[in-house]
Amino acid sequence: MAEARNKTRRGRDGGRESRAAADQFVDSVISVKRVTKVTKGGKRFSFSAFVVSGDQNGKIGSGLGKSREVSSAISKATARARKAMIDVALRGVTLPYDIQGQHGACNVLLRSAYKGTGVIAGGPMRAVCAVLGLKDVLAKNLSNGSPVNIVKATLNALSKCRSAEHMAKLRGKTVQEIVKG
Repeated sequence: MAEARNKTRRGRDGGRESRAAADQFVDSVISVKRVTKVTKGGKRFSFSAFVVSGDQNGKIGSGLGKSREVSSAISKATARARKAMIDVALRGVTLPYDIQGQHGACNVLLRSAYKGTGVIAGGPMRAVCAVLGLKDVLAKNLSNGSPVNIVKATLNALSKCRSAEHMAKLRGKTVQEIVKG
C-alpha cells in the first residue's frame, strides 16, 4: 500500500500523475517580478512568476503564477505550464524549416541549423530551446519586448511547425510520393 502511495500523487483536481511522468519534465524560470498593490491600509506585495516547462523531446508549455511567496508562485506557474503543453514537430534536434512567430508587438525568427551549430539564441528564447530539446537552431528576436512576450511569440512560431508526415497526409499522399516528385 505504501508503495502505491509513493508512485502516484494526487493533484488538486483529484487526478493521478505518476512521479516518473512528473520527473521527466525540465522547468526553466523565465522571470519573477515583485508586484505591489496599494490599498488604503498600505502596500501589499506579491510575486508573479513565468515558467517554461518541457520534456526535451518536442513538448513544451508556459505558465504564469501569482502568489504572496516566490516559491508558491513558481510552483503554480509550473503546474499551469505542464497543463498547457503543445507538441512541436522536430527533425532530430533541429527544426524542419524556418518559422516566424509573433505575440503582440514582438516578432521572432527561428531557423533550422546544421548539426554541431548549437543553440544561437539569447535570453528567454535560449531557455525555450533548451526545454524543448533543440540542440541546433538559430533564433533571433526581431523587435524589443518583454521576456513573457518573447516566449509567447516563440511558442507561437513553434506551434506552426508541421512534420513531413502531417503535410503529406494533408495532401493525400505519402512522404515517398512527395519526395519522388
